[in-house]
Amino acid sequence: MGRATKATKKFAASGQLKKTIQARHKSQAIRKKIQGRKGSKGGKPQRKSDRAEDEDDDEEPTVKPQASMNKKGIKSVDDFLSGGFMEGSDDDLEEGAEDVRNPHEDMSEDGEDFDDNTSFASVDGLEDEGQAHLLELSKLAEKDPEFFKYLQENDRELLEFNPGAAAEDEVVEDEDMEAEEEKTPNLTKEHLRQWQKALLEHRSLKALRKLLIAFRAAAHMNEDDEVVAWSIASSSVYNKLVTTTLRYTPIVLEHHVPYKTLANGKFKPPTQTHKFKTLQKMILAYFHNMIHLLSQLTNTELLRLAVTESAKIIPYVVSSRKSVKLYLKTCLELWSSAEDDIRIGAFLSIRRLALSSDDSILDTILKNTYLTLIRSSKSTNVHTLPSINLMKNSASEVFCIDHAVAYQHAFGYIRQLAIHLRNSMKIKTKESYKQVYNWQFVHSIDFWCINLAKACSKEAEVQTGKESEMKALIYPLVQVALGAIKLIPNSRSYPFHLQIIRSILSLTKHTETYVPVSPYLVPILTSIISPSSKPKSSTLKPLDFETQIRVPQQYVKTRVYYEGVAEETTYLLAEWLSSPAVHGSAGFPEIIVPIVVLLRRSLKAAKSNSAASGTSKEQGMVKTLLERVEESAKWVENQRANVAFGPGKTAAVADWEEGLRKQLKDAPLSKYLKVQLKAREKRRKLLEKARAGEDEILEEE
Repeated sequence: MGRATKATKKFAASGQLKKTIQARHKSQAIRKKIQGRKGSKGGKPQRKSDRAEDEDDDEEPTVKPQASMNKKGIKSVDDFLSGGFMEGSDDDLEEGAEDVRNPHEDMSEDGEDFDDNTSFASVDGLEDEGQAHLLELSKLAEKDPEFFKYLQENDRELLEFNPGAAAEDEVVEDEDMEAEEEKTPNLTKEHLRQWQKALLEHRSLKALRKLLIAFRAAAHMNEDDEVVAWSIASSSVYNKLVTTTLRYTPIVLEHHVPYKTLANGKFKPPTQTHKFKTLQKMILAYFHNMIHLLSQLTNTELLRLAVTESAKIIPYVVSSRKSVKLYLKTCLELWSSAEDDIRIGAFLSIRRLALSSDDSILDTILKNTYLTLIRSSKSTNVHTLPSINLMKNSASEVFCIDHAVAYQHAFGYIRQLAIHLRNSMKIKTKESYKQVYNWQFVHSIDFWCINLAKACSKEAEVQTGKESEMKALIYPLVQVALGAIKLIPNSRSYPFHLQIIRSILSLTKHTETYVPVSPYLVPILTSIISPSSKPKSSTLKPLDFETQIRVPQQYVKTRVYYEGVAEETTYLLAEWLSSPAVHGSAGFPEIIVPIVVLLRRSLKAAKSNSAASGTSKEQGMVKTLLERVEESAKWVENQRANVAFGPGKTAAVADWEEGLRKQLKDAPLSKYLKVQLKAREKRRKLLEKARAGEDEILEEE
């Protein structure tokens, strides 16, 4: 077969190729009908095309279809339009009229055998003339790749037609020209066993290609606008096909085009060899089909497998930005809304994608991961809080992959929190306060505290041998957090204050950074143990401070609220005092002096306050805490009694404090905190069992 002329390519670029072919078929049918009526046996010269001015050979008459080549062996435009560039006759085109959407238009043009249009359509067993036409089009990629690429870029309609759809407006009376539709072959387990054997024994690319064609049919089996090569009637065959494809494809690809994993855990895509360039388009087609399948699957086991196995294909597709963004979007949707095991699998896939050596991909992942987390945390209750905590902890793993890259994002988002706080402090309206006093602000503060706690912990510094680039963000983050506490100091906002302080305590515990939170906890305790009015009795259940940032009106000034606030605040104060940065300091006996003085004074004032008579339980909590704190102060004094250096020798002080922190588990305050922690954990488990019991009763009813 000769190459197409420039005139042919120019005409194809006009976008009217398909319409002209259909019009030519109609005119041929009409001429044959007229010839039949006249009893004519000879052929008449072919009339000129309506667009003859675009062609070089418009004056040359066509005598016979068999003799339509010019002297150089190049076919004329008329023969091209009538299907002369293919081995079949004109009649072969009359079956295909509709377009088929190609979802992989952004893929590499390097593939020949594995073009999605050819590899997923040219299947053995489909014998109708429309499929034969499609096979001939696929051969055009081999015989004239330059022109095939030209058609892909300028007129994809010719390559993307539906071979099973008949043109409704064709006027053809000859029964021999009407192709009979054949049914799509049914996929069986025998087909899968043959392909599995070839894949296992020979790592056959041909068998892989057939398997991926069938996999495309599984991914699009319920879509009327998609042409598939196989029909799948059995659910067991469907499950086996999906499972086989997901498990075998990474193995075969690793055999033929291996990629390199670096010492730091990152990976490099396979080398751009001829084999990889040939396979790349098939891999991208499979990857897109797999992404489509992820949004369709309802079977939990198959979905978990698909999420897990899809991560193994990532090194082969990172060069396609559109594929990466589509895959990231799908994984983030699963990470934010699916079941816990699916969430974890989706996160591991996101983390695998983040380990690419391309930093721009990591930038995209960090930005979209944080935004997805913040959107998902807008509504927080007892049911959604565990999943939000899972998202925060897992997202922090991605931000700790590269501290230098993460610093840029963390700086911008912490600055954004500071701007919200500044605007609220300036405007001082109810609407402006809502910009800070909301769950998204709380979870954002907590998320960055978790990030900095992991990145700047003492263990991380020992492993890396240097300070993290993100350590400089601890100070501005703490300033924003403490500023948010001071924004609204009333009692209804105490749950919000405790949420922020809980996040700060996690940061100080891991980074051993001293943050003075006692000025924000002690006033809460003094207002509880010596209130201005007597607490109201109530039958309300205890308030859950983990899922509240503002006290409901019915809880205000009730005994149950005062008791809950006192218990939560004393626990947080004990946790702060027992942290390594405070209790492990040589100055611990001096640090606790203002705290002890203020609380002792409040307890003394409560005796003469008639309204405080209803807070005896809360006063007891504070007294117990003060006793343990004073005992710990004496314990530290005993530890430093035999010290032979002065405060001016900072190096000696740091070494002594390091040894003291290793012994903190024996301190009275640490033992007290341990008992409190066990009691809280026991209460939490009882609440979970109670909720489960209520759910069971509702389901039985």
